Amino acid sequence: MFIMKWSKKLIITVAVVSLGVIAACDDDSGTNPNLEESKIAFVSGRDGNYEIYVMNADGSNQTRLTNNNEDDYAPIWSPDGQKIAFTSTRDGNQEIYVMNADGSDQTRLTTNILNTFEHSDPMWSPDGQKIAFTSTRDGNQGIYVMNADGSDQTRLTTNTLNTFEHSDPMWSPDGQKIAFRSNRGGNWDIFDIYVMKSDGSDQTRLTNNSSIDTDPRWSPNGQKIAFASDRGGNMDHWDIYVMKSDGSDQTRLTNNSSNDGGTRWSPDGQKIVFSSNRGGNFEIYMMSADGSDLINLTNNDGDDFLPSWY
Repeated sequence: MFIMKWSKKLIITVAVVSLGVIAACDDDSGTNPNLEESKIAFVSGRDGNYEIYVMNADGSNQTRLTNNNEDDYAPIWSPDGQKIAFTSTRDGNQEIYVMNADGSDQTRLTTNILNTFEHSDPMWSPDGQKIAFTSTRDGNQGIYVMNADGSDQTRLTTNTLNTFEHSDPMWSPDGQKIAFRSNRGGNWDIFDIYVMKSDGSDQTRLTNNSSIDTDPRWSPNGQKIAFASDRGGNMDHWDIYVMKSDGSDQTRLTNNSSNDGGTRWSPDGQKIVFSSNRGGNFEIYMMSADGSDLINLTNNDGDDFLPSWY
């Protein structure tokens, strides 16, 4: 979600939208080189509950892909643009599903037999062979990886004290690393951005602020990471930042009294699409990678958020 924890109450990170739990979700891993033909998947509440839609990159031709009485959210394009992974509560608990890009063949990948834990935050590896995700199956929130068909689910992060969370994984474009957020620094309400190798080793902290830094998203060339933060000191005010992939040169891109988050890079790295409630409810906007040239892509009475660009 931005990386949000949407939880039928207040979103703990970048937005204030009621929903079932979301932790973020989509990705800039799409490799479509032609922006005129590229697509943006997103979540919308315009029809009464949260469903997944798709539109052209200019905001035209907005089309609904899912249709059920529960919430579908956190859409993520596969690198080849043929499939979309997403999170859904349609079976009574939060699970990860995959569907064809036209919405057909919706298939469940994770299973929660006891209905006591949650799976969320699906993120495709750049080669399309694996999906990283967040799970609470072991009593606390950790990052896992599985094959694209749901098999061989393996935990990457370890929390022996059950006192902190790891969530919102994001693969680097070369598939060698995964960025994520964690509050392991000792304060439950402070999250920072970390990075680790794709096997879970060499976990390194990139940000260190008395705030929530969340929803890390690598640029397509792997040189930068965009993220959302409330480091201004107000959980009702989130802005978008960007930093080099080593954590240096942290720069603020948006600055207003609303909530901005859910950043996703365009395939060419020149644009960033994101969610904002600066107009009253959450809509999807696009800006240049330096924060200039803001464009509003959606405009309706329901909340639109969590864009995913292919």
